[in-house]
Amino acid sequence: MPSEVYIHIPFCVKKCAYCDFLSFPADAGQQRRYVDALLREIRKTGEHLREDRKTGKHLRVQSIFIGGGTPSLLPAEWIAEILREVCKQFEVPADAEISIEANPGTVDDRKLRIYREAGVNRISFGCQSFHDEELRLLGRIHSSHEIRESVGLARKAGFDNINLDLMSGLPGQTLSGWENTLRQAAALQPEHISAYSLIIEEGTPFFLRFGEGRDGPALPDEENSCDPALPDEENNSGPALPDEDTERRMYERTAEILAEAGYHQYEISNYAKEGYACRHNLGYWTGVPYFGFGLGASGYLPESVYCRIRHGDLCSIQKKDIRTEGGVMESRPEKQEEWIRYRSTDDLTKYLNGTGIYSETEKLTREDLEAEFMMLGLRLTEGIEDTEFERHFGDTIDSRYGLILEKYQKMGVLIREDGRTRLTRRGISVSNVILADFL
Repeated sequence: MPSEVYIHIPFCVKKCAYCDFLSFPADAGQQRRYVDALLREIRKTGEHLREDRKTGKHLRVQSIFIGGGTPSLLPAEWIAEILREVCKQFEVPADAEISIEANPGTVDDRKLRIYREAGVNRISFGCQSFHDEELRLLGRIHSSHEIRESVGLARKAGFDNINLDLMSGLPGQTLSGWENTLRQAAALQPEHISAYSLIIEEGTPFFLRFGEGRDGPALPDEENSCDPALPDEENNSGPALPDEDTERRMYERTAEILAEAGYHQYEISNYAKEGYACRHNLGYWTGVPYFGFGLGASGYLPESVYCRIRHGDLCSIQKKDIRTEGGVMESRPEKQEEWIRYRSTDDLTKYLNGTGIYSETEKLTREDLEAEFMMLGLRLTEGIEDTEFERHFGDTIDSRYGLILEKYQKMGVLIREDGRTRLTRRGISVSNVILADFL
């Protein structure tokens, strides 16, 4: 069974105003101690799985993703060291997708060359915007010039799979400004573009300024509800968030402009040239088990494999609640399997001491797995193959979710044809509301 590996590097230069990810600044000594702890965790996992390694079961890795934080802050040699350890403990084929996140302005020729020599073949730049004023408001540390410079350096180093992250719905952002950002990004000819809408997360500076903000456009019968809190003009200087209609139009224009530039939308927020859909993220959305290494990292594994990496032998897991990291680290099970989701501590001191690893564990119920199958599958523009649901769970998709599917069909936001269930263009733009109905 193919697997994936996620490696979390929590360090950044400074926290952005919108960011609620597990990330923070740290000095070089603390960063090195973290890498040492990370290497120990990867090594211990390999030792516990050594018996399985003889058969190859569950240990063939189809993708590795180094995320953060800003992994490109670390010395490139440390990244290479981490990847060497992963390759010792897992079977990593020559064609595996190996990605690293980077902030524009934090890479140079030498660093990029070391990445390539270490096996990294995909780089994802957190650009967000091509307008310097918008970058300043977000608290980003780079300029639009540094985006272009970093992409050029990556090409020179031999990267032929580059992603650019972009963000719409920013304070003061206009529709024309967003269209300009999209066109400037497409002009650099990256193989992949992720275009996300800003979400105002609790605990961030943006939350203090904008209140609860938005989590996406409303469904048609909800459009007359109260507007989200905007900045108080007397107490908060600076631009306000775009209104809902503008944000909806931004989403529509994203697909239109990127399609004109040769990008296919294969997921709610992701666009790729032919053959360059992110294999690692597709694994999350389509059921591939994954190992999570590092502070606050999540994993998703068959129970027998989880028990090996945790205890070195079989064990029994009791169900308890856990909040998943970023809302994206769920997966689909095979029928008859017991599946475990785990998460390590987000306390750096504990992690450096080797405690708190796999501190939160959940055995997923059948209902959990069915709901996640629907929520993740409907994120993909091709949707869900109805017979796949029955293959996984034994029941038909209609016996479980017929009333919900009928409701959204009547609203014109969901289509069922040729044995598949998928969201319409309108449905994709209001997907947060629809997907929540499967919980």
